[in-house]
Amino acid sequence: MMDTAPRTHRMIPVDILTSSYRVVGKVSVSTNGVMGVMNDPTHTYMEVIDARLARIHMPTKLVDHYEVIRMFKQQVFAVALARREDLGPQGVVRGGFAKVTEYPVRITAQVYEIEGKIEYPGRFDFSALMAEGSRDFIPVFDAILTGILIPTLRVESPGMLFNRKQVDLLALQGQRVKAQTQS
Repeated sequence: MMDTAPRTHRMIPVDILTSSYRVVGKVSVSTNGVMGVMNDPTHTYMEVIDARLARIHMPTKLVDHYEVIRMFKQQVFAVALARREDLGPQGVVRGGFAKVTEYPVRITAQVYEIEGKIEYPGRFDFSALMAEGSRDFIPVFDAILTGILIPTLRVESPGMLFNRKQVDLLALQGQRVKAQTQS
């Protein structure tokens, strides 16, 4: 028997960054929020409604505007949201209800870098975060994304998702070496 229960969908404003474009529009989400859309293994693409496109080297200059565009999720580097709650329910965002620790991080890729906080249960485990499980899009909080070669490109977000398959490195800010002072 087919599931005929009505599904609740709402439109969430998103700011999506690929290696060449910035797309600002809306995504239809269920009760699992944007995390549910981005980490849904049954769909390799997504639809963005009322999408405004800008080239990454001129992120504020509108190139085009479409009612709907379709994007391959694997090509998305980050999805910035205006509200942390739009990521989805806390259990989905955290991947469970365990007590978490906040880890300030720097994440880099070929085009962007992100500074923010990752919430992780227990001791930080890079290999588990980046290679295990089925979630390709990982939340980072109080995030600031900047363009590596385009420092004027700056996106701040209380809740952002990044594509772990496009990450070059992840550094814990707590392991940063302090600058030597000369006497």
